Amino acid sequence: MLKSFLATVSLCGVLVANVQAANIHVAVAANFTAPAKQLASLFEKETGHKVVLSFGGTGVLYGQIKNGAPYDVLLAADAKTPAQAVKEGYGVSGTNETYALGKLILWSADAGTIQNGEQVLKQGRFERCAVANPKLAPYGAAAYETMKALGVFDATRPKFVEGDSVGKAYQFVKTGNAEIGFVALSHVVRDGKLTAGSGWVVPEHLYAPIKQNAVLLTRGGEPAAAREFLAFLRGSTAKQVKAFYGYDVP
Repeated sequence: MLKSFLATVSLCGVLVANVQAANIHVAVAANFTAPAKQLASLFEKETGHKVVLSFGGTGVLYGQIKNGAPYDVLLAADAKTPAQAVKEGYGVSGTNETYALGKLILWSADAGTIQNGEQVLKQGRFERCAVANPKLAPYGAAAYETMKALGVFDATRPKFVEGDSVGKAYQFVKTGNAEIGFVALSHVVRDGKLTAGSGWVVPEHLYAPIKQNAVLLTRGGEPAAAREFLAFLRGSTAKQVKAFYGYDVP
């Protein structure tokens, strides 16, 4: 009798948990792909919610949101887009906050190519340099700022191989379609060390801070669960994950 009662209680608990669990759709800037996957997995284990991730350039993702994509949360690569989302009615007022501070690196898949990044750019002994479209991707804008600050933009521009996100720029370099490229530090660093190739972490005074902001979206179907996810991003576990991938934490 007791076993039957406990089994019934257990079954009810499972049913309640299933009712409470939600599918959260999160639009994620391409540079944050690896940490987002790890954070989503940790959040799912902690809460029982399911996180569905969609990756792309911030500008591309925002275009999807404006066209009706039912995302619950936007994790942008800048602060401007979430602010714009709130202003235009796609984001919830009071939920726009910085979840990470991004860093830029000039990277090559070849271990011997980049010893001094500034020198590499000024000498120009390469055929192709991958960058993200600055109109769609904040890391692309940071790359443009860097090259202009170093006085190499005009000479380097004819060699650009441009992608619509910093993730595409990374792929260009990784696959050998460009010898060097400006990518997110999170693409190539784990726990403070390069995973492959060679690189030059761009000094932060050469470009405006890359404040990556999150915002709750108005068209999402799971606002309560989405707020839980945003709160999770502020927690100590999430901070450790972000630091592992090379992000500063606000």
